[in-house]
Amino acid sequence: MEPPTRGPGPLEGVRVLDLSRVLSGPHCGRMLVDLGADVIKIEPPQGDLTRFSYPRVNSIATYFAQQNCGKRNVSLDLRQPRAGDLVRAMAARSDVVLENFRPGVMERMGLGYERLAADHPRLVYASLTGYGQTGPWKDRRAYAPVVGAESGLTWAQGVARGGDFANDVISHGDVYAALECLSAILAALYQRERTGRGQHIDVSMTETLLAINEHVHWELSGLPDEGAIPSFRPGDYPVLTLADGRTVVVSGHPADRGTFERYIAALRCPALADDPRFVDVRTRRQHYGELLAALQEAAKGFATAELEDALAEQELAMGVLRTVQEVADTDWARARGAIVEVPDRGGGTIRIPNAPWHFGAADAGVRGQPAYRGEHNREVLAELCGLSDAELDRLEASGVLSSRLPADA
Repeated sequence: MEPPTRGPGPLEGVRVLDLSRVLSGPHCGRMLVDLGADVIKIEPPQGDLTRFSYPRVNSIATYFAQQNCGKRNVSLDLRQPRAGDLVRAMAARSDVVLENFRPGVMERMGLGYERLAADHPRLVYASLTGYGQTGPWKDRRAYAPVVGAESGLTWAQGVARGGDFANDVISHGDVYAALECLSAILAALYQRERTGRGQHIDVSMTETLLAINEHVHWELSGLPDEGAIPSFRPGDYPVLTLADGRTVVVSGHPADRGTFERYIAALRCPALADDPRFVDVRTRRQHYGELLAALQEAAKGFATAELEDALAEQELAMGVLRTVQEVADTDWARARGAIVEVPDRGGGTIRIPNAPWHFGAADAGVRGQPAYRGEHNREVLAELCGLSDAELDRLEASGVLSSRLPADA
C-alpha cells in the first residue's frame, strides 16, 4: 500500500523538530503532521519506548504508528557532543522544537530554549512536562496515571464509581496536554507573524487536567449540592439495556427539574410523576437507585431506534454503547473518514484514527507512513545540515547516527 497523500495543509511550510517520546509530545507532533507540517522525530539509539509495545507488525508497533505516522525519523545519540551540534543546526532551520523531557535535561544537553533561541530568535520552543518548568514539583517523574492522581481526576472518577479507585484506561494527562500544547504552538506561531519573535511554551499535564475538568468550579466553591444537581453530574446519567439487547447511554440527569419530566414522557411511564419518591429533585436524589431501576424497567419495552426517536422528541440525546471496532465499522465512520489505513511496511495496513478536522480550504489528516528508527538520517541531515555522504558515513561509524531498518530496506 502507498502512504496516504494529501494536498497542502494549514501548516504547509512549517518545520517541527520533535524530540519527545512515548505519548504527550508524540501525539502533539502527530497532530502537527496531520495539519501539514514537516515533523522530524529525533529518536535515541535505544528507540522510543513505544516501539517495543504490542501488537507489532513488520517491526512496527501499532502504538508507535498511531502517534508518529508521517514523521521523518533521525536517530541520534544525544550523549555525544556532535549529536548536539546536529540538533542545533537542524533547530536553526526549524520553526518549532517540541520536547517532553523533565526540566533541565535539554539544558544539560546544550539544547535548552535560551541556547537555541540565541541563534534563532523566531523559534517556538514547546516543553511538555508533568508539573511544569517551575515550582516545587518540577523534578518529579510523571506519567498519565500519576498526574491523574495528583490532579484530582482519579479521585473524582473513583467517587463516581462508589469509591472504587482505579487508573483510567485512557491516558488523559498525556493526550489532553498534547492538544493544549498544540493550541499553544499554533498561538505562538500566529503571534510570531506579528512580532517576528518566537518564545518558550511551558505546558504541564497536571495543570491541563485541572483546566479540562469541568467540575473544578464546584469542588472549589465550597457550596453544598443538596436539593440540586451540581455541575450536571454526567457520571449519574442512565445506562439502559433495551428490548433488542443493545445498551445505551442517555445524556441528561433524570433527577433534575425539567429533565425528569422529559424522561418519563419519552419512556412512557407518566405514573412516576405521582410516586412520592420522585416528587422533586431532593426526593429523586434520595431514591436515585430506585429511579434508575424504574427507568430501566420502562426501557425494556423499546428497541434502539424507537427509543432514540422518543428521546429526541423530548430533546434528549442517546448513544449506543460500542467498542472501537464497532464504531470504526459504522457508516458514519466510513463517511467521515474517521479511521484510515496506513502501510504496515510489509504490504499490509494498520488502521489508526484520522485527525478530527475538516477544513474548507486546506487538507488535514493522516499523511505518510510510520518510519523505522533512523530511516531518514541521510535525507534530513543532507537537507538541513548539508552533510556529505562521507561525513554521514563517519557519523554512523562513530555511533552518533544509527538506524534500525528491515534487512531488505
